[in-house]
Formats: sequence, C-alpha cells, structure tokens
Amino acid sequence: MRYFIYLSYDGTRYHGWQIQPNGNSVQAELNRAVSLLCGTDTEVTGAGRTDAGVHASMMVAHFDAEQPLTLDTEQIAYKLNRIVPRDIAVQKVVRVTDDAHARFSATARTYNYHIHTDRSPFLLHYSYMPPYPLDFDRMNEAAKHLFDYTDFTSFSKLHTDVKTNNCKVMQARWVQQSETEWVFVIQADRFLRNMVRAIVGTLLDVGRGVITVEQFCQIIERKDRCSAGTSVPGNALFLTDIQYPDDLLL
Repeated sequence: MRYFIYLSYDGTRYHGWQIQPNGNSVQAELNRAVSLLCGTDTEVTGAGRTDAGVHASMMVAHFDAEQPLTLDTEQIAYKLNRIVPRDIAVQKVVRVTDDAHARFSATARTYNYHIHTDRSPFLLHYSYMPPYPLDFDRMNEAAKHLFDYTDFTSFSKLHTDVKTNNCKVMQARWVQQSETEWVFVIQADRFLRNMVRAIVGTLLDVGRGVITVEQFCQIIERKDRCSAGTSVPGNALFLTDIQYPDDLLL
C-alpha cells in the first residue's frame, strides 16, 4: 500500500532533502520516522531534491507499507509529528494508488524566492538582500521570456544525471509584497538542479543593469552555465506547491 506524506520543513539545519554521506538531511529524518512507525526499514521518495538550506512550505514524499497500517491517516500524521524534529511538520498523510509516484507523477512545482531591499534582522534567515538597487519592471520583462524556451541548460548545475534539460515554465514573475519585500514566483513541470537560484541571480543582473533583457535571452540560448549569473543564496528559496492528477488519491 502506498501513501503520500505532505510536509513542510525549515531547511536551515539540513544538507538538503536527499540523504548525504556527510550531513543530516530531511529525507533521513523522515526515513527514520516512517521506519519506526511501520516497524521495518522503510524509505521515502521525495517529489524533488531541495539543496542545502532551502526550505519547503509544501513537500510531498511517498512510502510503501508491506502490510496495511492499522492506524488511520490522521493518526499516522500525528505519530510522525511526534517523531520528526520540530523543524519538520507533517500536514497530512493520504492513501494513493500503488503506481502514484511523488516525483514522477507531479505535473507542476512552484518555488518562491524572497528578497528584501532594506536591512532587517527579522528577514535575515529567510530572505536575501541584494547590495544594489534593482529595477523590478525590467526584471519582470526579462522573466516573461522564460516562457519562450524549453532548454534551460544555462541555469543547470553541471554534471547532473538527468536525461534532458528541457522544462516547461508556466509562471515566472516578481510580486511586490510590501514597500521593501519582493518574491519571485516560478512554476514549471520540472526543475533542474540549482535552476531557480541561477535564474534569480541572472535576473538580478538584469535588474541592476549589468545585462540587458536581450542579453538575458542570449544567455539562455547559449546553453552554457558559465554565461549565466551567480546563484543566489539558498536560504531565501521555498518550495511552495506540487500538483498531481486527482485520480491518484484513493
């Protein structure tokens, strides 16, 4: 029997989602919790791999139970929350079809990147303050061109094990939240390693006048990571939504 776990986490203490040989990960903590609950070694599979320090207000992972669990899904979520650290929270557990896959069944994912333009000790850990003024209208003009492309090699971490660097971007825009706070919202069917942070870093180059909108497009067309901007820090990045077909839920 397969279950989806919907959870959130503060990634500050973790070396990303995926199990690492040299540091703790969110996946390792969830594996431990689900294994204790099921009474046997159980591995969870996540919808994606957030990098070190990146947060998730919504992550989905699946696990298989060899025997039907005697607890209902609300009790499973309650007991998992008693086991996982306090910087991880399980929102719900749902029964899904046996072929549902947290990663491969997802149809869209959304990330938010937060920046602030005025020094604030309260935003320090979850938002990035660029050390230069920005033109957000120009950055939004550049962001619209992400819809024109599918190959985002220029924004991908080098030497990854993916078979294709093609992605379909469905949303990409800067949204003002207050006089000094902005968030970049981007949705796609899939994301490459480091893709959002590299896109944001290159858009910031547009916003501070280092490159033009036309040059932003040329960077995408070169399919060369060295042409794009520097990746922004991971602490301001949040995975916020993952969408699945309705027929996966039981």
